[in-house]
Amino acid sequence: MAKNHQIEETELLRNLKDGDREAFASIYRLYSPNLHYKLDRMVKITEISDELLQDVFLKVWLSRTALDPDRPFAPWLYTIARNTVFEYYRRLALDKKLQAHLTETFVEFYDQTEDYILNKERNAALQEAINQLPPQRKEIFRLCRVEGKSYKEAAEILNISASTVSNQLVSATKSVKDYIFLNSKEFLVFMIAMYLK
Repeated sequence: MAKNHQIEETELLRNLKDGDREAFASIYRLYSPNLHYKLDRMVKITEISDELLQDVFLKVWLSRTALDPDRPFAPWLYTIARNTVFEYYRRLALDKKLQAHLTETFVEFYDQTEDYILNKERNAALQEAINQLPPQRKEIFRLCRVEGKSYKEAAEILNISASTVSNQLVSATKSVKDYIFLNSKEFLVFMIAMYLK
């Protein structure tokens, strides 16, 4: 950032902190195009990115007294934007009709949850996901995915057929992936951070 521009922005931020609406409008004009582009890439629906942009700048206005005019504005703005998008996806995760859009939009990212499951880390999100499964699926998932047993070994332990183990494991894995994808803050923050760099 050029020195003169930095001085101008610092002055704008001081005025914004004092409640100057013209300064706020100038900051909006400076930062909204790039931020809107980033939001649009993240949510893929222009109407939603428009709404989120307005939400972000409303929060900027309401939080203006917390501004430090002598520090760079962009990181502060993008933190607000990241949190706003995170809130949006948390709401989206509760809406059954929109869950398909979330998974469809980020299908490549969704597929990465397979590695997350296979690393066998005993993290809270994975444990919560496993706990959501019906008893038999939970046991099959635990035996095959957590303990690494073969379908045949799991079938013998549970006294069921290997094909039942296979079918139940497919369903269990999808349920676990869905749960982790829609509930893990780690995944959502990582995804958001990729686009807000």
